[in-house]
Amino acid sequence: MINAFKRKDKKEIIFDIFNTCLMIFICFITLYPIWYTLVLSFNDGTDAMLGGIYWWPRKFSLESYKAVFQNIGIIKAFGVTIARTVIGTVTNVLFTAMVAYAFSKKDLVGRKVYLTIGIITMFFNGGLIPNFLLMKNLGLLDSFWVYIFPTMFNFFNLIIFVSFFKEIPKALEESVMIDGANHFVIFWKIILPLSAPVIATIALFTGVFHWNDYFFGVIYINNPDLQPIQTYLYKVIAQATSNQMLMNAPGGISKANITSTSIKLATMVITTFPIVCVYPFLQKYFVKGMLLGSVKG
Repeated sequence: MINAFKRKDKKEIIFDIFNTCLMIFICFITLYPIWYTLVLSFNDGTDAMLGGIYWWPRKFSLESYKAVFQNIGIIKAFGVTIARTVIGTVTNVLFTAMVAYAFSKKDLVGRKVYLTIGIITMFFNGGLIPNFLLMKNLGLLDSFWVYIFPTMFNFFNLIIFVSFFKEIPKALEESVMIDGANHFVIFWKIILPLSAPVIATIALFTGVFHWNDYFFGVIYINNPDLQPIQTYLYKVIAQATSNQMLMNAPGGISKANITSTSIKLATMVITTFPIVCVYPFLQKYFVKGMLLGSVKG
């Protein structure tokens, strides 16, 4: 009997060691490309072309970052992205929450029909050409609002909101309605203050989407002053923008120390850094919101 327990303990130890090694390996292959990009971006561009850099910059240099930050195009793109992310996130959260509050009421007229239509939109859409024609007819092409209006509502986010709202006791709403409050007052004064975890979750979903999206800027925007940072990054990587930045590098920057590749890497790091910094502060709300929004009483 004792030997059986010992054999079981040894198997558990082996299993734990295997799991630990596997997770370390997965973390390594996930994080190392990010670290490698960061290392190369801080290395002298010309020296990096020689290869042999894996763990730490061999010849530290900030010239690539200076070239990026002194480029007026990327500064404008950052401004567009920040404005888009803030406005798009706020409007999406508020509008989706209001619709979800209505959907959480079983006495809503036509509720099943609306739910059926919404579920269909999660799996089917008109495609790129109809969407482009729709934006054109709405006058949203080459407009900042093309980033905002089409993304104000998301049915998947609505489902999370509805599941969370159903967990709020009905007696709380009824007691406020006795005092004369209507649904609008209840939503703003009661529901939203109690919904911080799920709001943080949806805000994280939406904010990451707006920050990372490049597709809208490529398809719907021709004006370079309205392109977001990810579209700018797309053009740096896929087109000759990085070479143009290299040729037009402002004074005080040594062109011998930067290359088109180093500029691409520095741009990638700069565009990724803000959202990486924000995520850890919202993660606890994200986990709690996903849990509460997915469990029905």
